[in-house]
Order: sequence, then structure tokens, then C-alpha cells
Amino acid sequence: MPRYKITIEYDGRPFAGWQRQDNAPSVQESLERAAAKLDGAPVLVYGAGRTDSGVHALAQVAHLDLTKDLSTDKVRDAINYHLKPDPVAVIEAVRVDDEFHARFSATQRHYLYRMIDRRAPLTLDRGQVWRVTRKLDAEAMHHAAQALLGQHDFTTFRDAQCQAESPVKSLDAVSVSRYGEEVQLTCSARSFLHRQVRSMVGSLVEVGVGKWSALDFKRALDAADRSRCGPVAPAHGLYLTAVDYRGPA
Repeated sequence: MPRYKITIEYDGRPFAGWQRQDNAPSVQESLERAAAKLDGAPVLVYGAGRTDSGVHALAQVAHLDLTKDLSTDKVRDAINYHLKPDPVAVIEAVRVDDEFHARFSATQRHYLYRMIDRRAPLTLDRGQVWRVTRKLDAEAMHHAAQALLGQHDFTTFRDAQCQAESPVKSLDAVSVSRYGEEVQLTCSARSFLHRQVRSMVGSLVEVGVGKWSALDFKRALDAADRSRCGPVAPAHGLYLTAVDYRGPA
């Protein structure tokens, strides 16, 4: 059975997240339904990351096996045809060998969180970015965020429902920058805990509006105590932007 790696873009708002649900729509379910119509048989789609309800993706990665040997253009275009009207699109399809696994072969995942600090309501960006009504000090947020680099016990920024075996993770890169009225956080790691990015962002916003100092933020991290986390940032500002793999994949 030929295996295909697909790169996917989606608007997370209509979905209960990536993972298939019994009683709610998911991105995985939409893709599996579309792929089954192409293949004429049930198809399982395996994703690189299980984004939460409402989280978007610019370049989620998944793999699937088909019974038919089809061109990559055919796989991309046919799945997209059958995905309508769901806000999901296959950007690219590539043939890969049977050893490739979208989740377990990944070496790094990259996320973006978008914030706009203004009093006026959002129009074009509604549901795509977190509107913070107080001015954010992006430089202070960036400075505080550097405490996150390296290996830590991230219990403070770990959701109570997280099923990971350990709260210890390594964050490889994190940056906060301003672009006009938009403030963006980007971060990269091999893997993340459940709602880790949103939890970190919410606490960094406490720094950005002047409620916390950089030292307060570091003490919250070092405490390894969920009760020390600031408000969790809303899902609709978060994007999975890329997944890295070794070699040609």
C-alpha cells in the first residue's frame, strides 16, 4: 500500500481539535472521510500533532496509506475536492517509504501565537488572533520568555488533562516580537505538553501588561505548580506552523 505524507492547512474553529471524536467534528475525521471517498475503502490518517479545539494549522503534517497507487497531485486534489465545505486543505502530498510516521518520525514542531493589543473590536482577524485590550510590552515578554529555554519541569504550564508521562520537556527556541499592532510568539520543541503554549502565552501576557515581572514569570515556571499559571490564552490565536523531519521527508 503506497504511503503519502500530506501537509495540511485548516481553520480550527469548527472542530473539536485534530483527533477523531465520538460526538464532535474533528480535522482527522474530515480527512479520513475525504480520503475514503478517493480510495473506495476506509483510510486512517495519522497526524504529527493533536491540536486542541479551535487551534489552527498552517502546515500540519499527516500520513495515510491508500490501496490505489496514485500521483501525488491526484491525492492532493481529490482529497481537497471531497473535503468541501470543511475549512481544511491539503497543501502538498508526497510519496514516502513505509518507515515514515507523521508523529513518531518528527524531530521538531513549531508554533505561532498571535495577539493584537487594541481597544477596538477585531473584524478581519476575528477568530484568528487574541485581542488584548491593554498595551503589551513585547520586549518585556521576550525577555521573560527566555527563562523557558532548555529542559524544565513544565508542570506550571501543563493542563490538568495532559496525558504525557512526564512534565519535563525541552524548549529549543522562543521569541516574542511586535509587528505593528500585532504581537507574535513563536516557539519550537520536539514535543509539547497539552495546552503548554497557550499556558505560557497567558502568563507572558501578565508580564506584557505589567502585572508580572520577568522574575515573577521565572518563579512561576520554577515552582512546577499549575496553580501558579496565569490565565490560559484562548485557542483561536494559536497556529501549528511547521513540523520538521530528518532526511527527505
